[in-house]
Amino acid sequence: MHTLSPRRRKAITAGVVIVASASLLLTGCGRGGDSTGSSGADGPKIDDKPATGTLEIWAEGADGAKLPEMFQKFKKDNPDLKINMTQVPDTDFVSKMTAAITAGTVPDLIYSFTEHQSGLLATGGFDAVPDGLVNEDDFFPAIWDNSVIDDVAYGVPWYAYADMTIYRKDLTEKAGAEAPTDWDGLRSFGEKLKESGIEYPLALYVNYDSYTARQLLTFAKQNGGGFISDDQKTWTINSPENVEALEYWSGLIKDGLASPDGPEFLDTVSWSTTGKNAAIIDGGPWFIGWFDDANGKGWADEHIGVAVGPAGPSGEEATTVGGGSWLVPTDSKNKDAAWKFTRFMSQPESQVQWYKIFHNMPALKAAWDDPAMQDDPVLDTVKKGLETGVTLPKVSTWTQVGDVIGQQIEKVVRGGVSAKDALDEAQKQAESIGVGN
Repeated sequence: MHTLSPRRRKAITAGVVIVASASLLLTGCGRGGDSTGSSGADGPKIDDKPATGTLEIWAEGADGAKLPEMFQKFKKDNPDLKINMTQVPDTDFVSKMTAAITAGTVPDLIYSFTEHQSGLLATGGFDAVPDGLVNEDDFFPAIWDNSVIDDVAYGVPWYAYADMTIYRKDLTEKAGAEAPTDWDGLRSFGEKLKESGIEYPLALYVNYDSYTARQLLTFAKQNGGGFISDDQKTWTINSPENVEALEYWSGLIKDGLASPDGPEFLDTVSWSTTGKNAAIIDGGPWFIGWFDDANGKGWADEHIGVAVGPAGPSGEEATTVGGGSWLVPTDSKNKDAAWKFTRFMSQPESQVQWYKIFHNMPALKAAWDDPAMQDDPVLDTVKKGLETGVTLPKVSTWTQVGDVIGQQIEKVVRGGVSAKDALDEAQKQAESIGVGN
């Protein structure tokens, strides 16, 4: 009979609803502050002998379609290993994995998007990274720290990305503007594009949910703020720095530089293509390929420029980042093979190969020295952003609290509520919800 430890039983029964409701778009996440963690498994170190048996992998989202291309090299070096992979849609992954932890019917290895890791780790259903498996200093800190709890690492980053300012360079030049580098420059950029006839120069994230809150968090970090204390125990949503960030962000909408109603995520490319807006603020690097998909190969090179996100009033840099990490469930039946495959996927050549296959960018700093990662403005901008990455509050209640913040942001934009009053209310509700861990 399968039994749960007290920590896991308590975490699952208290947190399953929160975990299952986690937001399902691919974006940045994790712990703020400068906390780091080391691997801390008590079991034996993973040796260099070939893996054997069967390795069951659950792959989240579209990435799984190409993942078997990475199996070939690993199986060549581990000929007595059989790998079975199940591709699970993003929309089902969190609930399916939580149910599997509860029932003890887990796979041997999963990879999880960064925004889902806090909720999954709150179940207590994953092993710590074995000592010596990888070196945390080899990874970008914001990505590594995402799966660290109480200074113990539970995940090994596989790939990473950083958001950026994506702008129409032809429209920018016509308006006599320059790519923004700070808050003053972003407003000036928007004003010049507005004067040139662009209806809504800036595209902000205006779904008024946890992803709108995520964008506000990046602006707050640029202003020296943040939503939670470094120990992840106390919400700090209504700090003066955060209020100032919301006043600035909402002011872009109130002054007509951004629309309060769009674009919706899937409409972003069409708005930028037609010139309804001229810049995507905090946009993911995948948009570049989407522009070519919509308008023909080479369109992005001709029309699109990229820049790191604007620095705050005091020069503080902060960038939304995200990606995915490998995690091994505690009830895995082949942990040896799971960790050995994780180690294989954490080698620079493996992460570069995955970039060539699927265009997901390396989480390992050394992989960026490969010739394949050179002489590309988008890659250069992503790398710079990864060095100033911001992670979301690493608590299982983040999505719920983030939605509260998003709802309050909408009241500032539409309802005439002040930024201070809105964040005071968000703080009050967040304290009632708690941190859940």
